Amino acid sequence: MIENTRRRLLYTLNSRWIYGKVPLLHAAVFLLQMAAVSLLTRKFNSYYAQRPVLTTMITNAILGGIADTVAQSLTAIRQRAIRKSGGVGKDDLFAIEIHELDKKNPWPADEIIPDSRGLPPPFDFERLTRFMAYGFLMAPLQHKWFGFLSRTFPVTKDSAFVPALKRTAFDQFLFAPIGLACFFTFMTVAEGGGKRAVTRKFQDVYVPALKANYLVWPAVQIINFRLMPVQFQIPFVSSIGIAWTAYLSLTNSAEDEKL
Repeated sequence: MIENTRRRLLYTLNSRWIYGKVPLLHAAVFLLQMAAVSLLTRKFNSYYAQRPVLTTMITNAILGGIADTVAQSLTAIRQRAIRKSGGVGKDDLFAIEIHELDKKNPWPADEIIPDSRGLPPPFDFERLTRFMAYGFLMAPLQHKWFGFLSRTFPVTKDSAFVPALKRTAFDQFLFAPIGLACFFTFMTVAEGGGKRAVTRKFQDVYVPALKANYLVWPAVQIINFRLMPVQFQIPFVSSIGIAWTAYLSLTNSAEDEKL
């Protein structure tokens, strides 16, 4: 009974648009996430002082969820435009898989969210959970890594830019390739893929994503290491990284379409 009510509610939300352009369900999820960010921001310093790692993990999870929500919203808006125009690009980067809902207990055909020209792709809560879980689990590693960089290359009043440059070099040439590898491996395995799917993902998207990383992150990290206090460095990266994580989300889901 509760499950059927939940599905009908999701169906109703998924069939509504804001000004005919933005899907209501996607917007509602985004607003809930922003409310969580607002609550966290007001007490971030006190939370961080008491439990720095846990605070960073929760912050990363929320910001990762926002990034995926943005990606799913962009996909839905683009799909809406494509469907209204009467065509769907087979290799479109912004394509998103539409999962079947509960194969074990299917609804009647007229009650399942359909793949129609009038509706956006249903919001993928499983995908959102994967992104939040990845941000949550990666935060302790990031916390230790940023602490290591801070201790190894201390920024002082007399020397600020050079240590920041060294931190950025270490971060980009050591941590960035490993971080991307962890991302694609985690997402593929969490989606149910095996060794072959992971290998395929690396062959098709890892190198392009790493190249894109080097176009964006060196400049961001120099600003981060040069100006941001240690406790704000990971949230700063996660905040600026919303667009980057959205890009990874789109890239990952687009590649899944081909598998």
